[in-house]
Amino acid sequence: MKNIMDINLVDLAIGFIAMLIPIALLLYYKVRIIPDVLISLLRMVIQLALVAFYLEWIFEMNQAWINSLWVLVMIIVGIFTSIKRIGLNWKQFVVPFFIAGLTSVIIIDGFFLGFVIKLDYLFDARYFIPITGMILGNSLNHNIVGMTTYFKGLSEKSDLYYFLLTNTGNSKLALQSYIADAIKQGLNPLIATMSVIGLISLPGMMTGQILGGSSPVIAIKYQIMIMLAIFVGCTINLVLSIVFSNAFVFDPYGRLKDGILKKQ
Repeated sequence: MKNIMDINLVDLAIGFIAMLIPIALLLYYKVRIIPDVLISLLRMVIQLALVAFYLEWIFEMNQAWINSLWVLVMIIVGIFTSIKRIGLNWKQFVVPFFIAGLTSVIIIDGFFLGFVIKLDYLFDARYFIPITGMILGNSLNHNIVGMTTYFKGLSEKSDLYYFLLTNTGNSKLALQSYIADAIKQGLNPLIATMSVIGLISLPGMMTGQILGGSSPVIAIKYQIMIMLAIFVGCTINLVLSIVFSNAFVFDPYGRLKDGILKKQ
């Protein structure tokens, strides 16, 4: 294996100078998200610094229950982040989002780690945690877009929904266009990303493996597998989030319950 170029802390700190450019642009155009950017940046640094310490311990222990517990923590953090960013009432959405996230992880990890990579130990931390993290991270982003589209559509076009519900007597038919639009909007960015991988963008996992000394061919095969896992996982997670949420946010008559959106 080739020697890996390390980045010392001083050079890493110098890298933060580049953040002055977007901050200056935000100030110039008076975009009021600078506090959010700085808080997110600080959280990222703290979280990754902690990861650097406890992942070493997790990888060394490599116990199924420890690795599974960490994945559950990732799912829960993702759930509350999604609920907050979408602007939903957490009491109605914690359970359906958790079931959707856990189900998608079990399906994707079971298939890709068990049948594609063929790991002898399915919970091997070096595969189980990073791959699950990439799937959950992408699912978080696309869930936020899809679920925002879904409930925004129901909120702004409630008259159309009730018209369809009254005339068809079928809530599934009345919701079909809203669900289709949510899935389309949620997955469109991922479809666009997939279409330009290799031509315009070089994904982080593939680049990381190449920098780590892996053959480009091996890195590309893993990247293809990861993109398949991410797309399937994001689709399952988004669809299940919508389906399971419907069981909690509509009353027996098909009416959207009050207080679903925090803005209401």
